[in-house]
Amino acid sequence: MEARGTEGMEQVESGDGAPSAGRLSLRVQGVMPAPRARVFAFLTEPWEVARWWGPRGFTTASIDSDPSVGGRYRIAMQPPDAELFHLEGEFLELEPPRLISYTFRWEEPDPDDVETVARLTLGDLGESTDLTVEQEPFTTEARRDLHERGWIDGLDKLRRLLAG
Repeated sequence: MEARGTEGMEQVESGDGAPSAGRLSLRVQGVMPAPRARVFAFLTEPWEVARWWGPRGFTTASIDSDPSVGGRYRIAMQPPDAELFHLEGEFLELEPPRLISYTFRWEEPDPDDVETVARLTLGDLGESTDLTVEQEPFTTEARRDLHERGWIDGLDKLRRLLAG
């Protein structure tokens, strides 16, 4: 197990292990300083997601989201020194306040990108929440690592918002 997160978020497993054997996947886990219902809201309400989504230095230019099973979302991300780009997907599972699952795909994908599924599990720790993010499949370690860095940075921003 390798711990390489910032301030409470860590990459706890990636590669051919969990969540599905034989597939490149990522798993990021950390404790959020807020009750589970509040964390769930910050993970599903568009105006809250816009406050923390993406790697350090990125902003969310716009977000359209229908957080319901079968509902779709589209996020416009603005890197610090590059052109705006979009990602989109569909919500597969929503079980407030413990589970969120959705597809993830870039609108103009890198040749190594495929649609992935992100699964966020929220464990009840009373006044805090154990948050685990699992995402798969990835075709290359480079694409997995890109997503892993994005999750660690974004969830660190979320943790700071919740603590503030």
